[in-house]
Amino acid sequence: METIQKQSGLGFAAKTGAALFLLWSVLHIWVGFEGIHQYLSGDVQNLWNMLIGGANAPKASFQHTTDALTAHAQAQLILNFCIDVGGYGVLGLVVTWLIWAKASWLGYFIGLFIIGIADLAFTFAMLTSGIIELNAGSVGGPVIWLLAIAITPFGMPPISKLGVVS
Repeated sequence: METIQKQSGLGFAAKTGAALFLLWSVLHIWVGFEGIHQYLSGDVQNLWNMLIGGANAPKASFQHTTDALTAHAQAQLILNFCIDVGGYGVLGLVVTWLIWAKASWLGYFIGLFIIGIADLAFTFAMLTSGIIELNAGSVGGPVIWLLAIAITPFGMPPISKLGVVS
C-alpha cells in the first residue's frame, strides 16, 4: 500500500509550506474577527489602534477625529480592511488544502501571487513605512508567507508530471 506522500508526490518541504500557509491563514482570519469585534465595540480609536503604533504613526501622537461623521467613515473603512484581511486568510486555507491534499501547483501559485499581492502591499504600505506597530503579528505574517513560498516548491511533485493546474 502506497503512502499518501508517494500517491500525491508531496514531500516534507511542501507539507511544511502548507503548514506555514495554515499558520498565516489563522493570523489573518484573527485580524478579520478582531476588526469586527472592535467595530462592534463602537470605538473607532480601538480600530485605529489595530493599524497604527509604528515609528511614523505612534499611538500617543495620532490625532483621532472628534467628528462623528468622519469617525463613522473611518470605522467603515477599517472594518472593510480587516474583513478583507480575514478573507485573504480564508483564501490561505484553500491554498493550504490544495497543497496538502492535492499537491497542487495551482494552489502554490495562488499563494505566491494572490496572497503575495496582499502581503507585499501590507509590507510596503504599513510595515516598512512605519505606520503599523512592529510586533510578532505584523512582522510574522510577511515572514511566514515568505518562508511558505520559499520552502513549498522543494516538496512539490515535478510540474512536468502534474501540470500547473493539477
